[in-house]
Amino acid sequence: MVSTDRVLAFAAMSLLVIVIPGPSVLFVIGRALAHGRRTAVATAVGNVFGSYLLVVAVAVGIGSLVERSVAVYLAVKLAGAAYLVFLGVQALRHRKELKASAIASRSAGPARGDLRTVLDGALVGVTNPKGVVFFAAVLPQFVDHSAGHVPAQMLLLGLVPITIGLVTDTLWGLTASAARTWFARSDRRLSMIGGAGGFTMIGLGLTVAVTGRAD
Repeated sequence: MVSTDRVLAFAAMSLLVIVIPGPSVLFVIGRALAHGRRTAVATAVGNVFGSYLLVVAVAVGIGSLVERSVAVYLAVKLAGAAYLVFLGVQALRHRKELKASAIASRSAGPARGDLRTVLDGALVGVTNPKGVVFFAAVLPQFVDHSAGHVPAQMLLLGLVPITIGLVTDTLWGLTASAARTWFARSDRRLSMIGGAGGFTMIGLGLTVAVTGRAD
């Protein structure tokens, strides 16, 4: 249904977006710094669950509308590209405010059960603006409209970033939980990560803006 070339291309772009620390990654790191490995893994699972709810919403709603209207597709794509650039600029402007202690304090509080932790992660995932923009503006570009079954293609393609996100978010959480002291001692490290992520986000936004429809 979906060609290997499209899957690989989408996987490459997904990886580029996912490795940039955004709200979901920072939340996983914060939970890891505050509560350790088990909470970090449960949070990562919740994050990807929430993210896949966005895929479903796009596939059954926005996706079908985009399929029927080139104008709607163009509007969604350009709006998404603009917002990605905005997020990148914001990341650059506020990179020095990215402090491990602040992240941990926002995510701290009494330890929760695994189910509640997963639900907390899902809430962050489903409300993550980067995820909303990515799935609404980028996912439709990798669908083969001539093959039909567009919603099914989106649901299938959506599993690619979800799988990548589960692996990378879990690694972020495990790394943070294993190196709490290392993170806490150097806010500069997080600042550099935020700055690199900002530049990459701006580049991604420009790429989305000039990329044509993949038909």
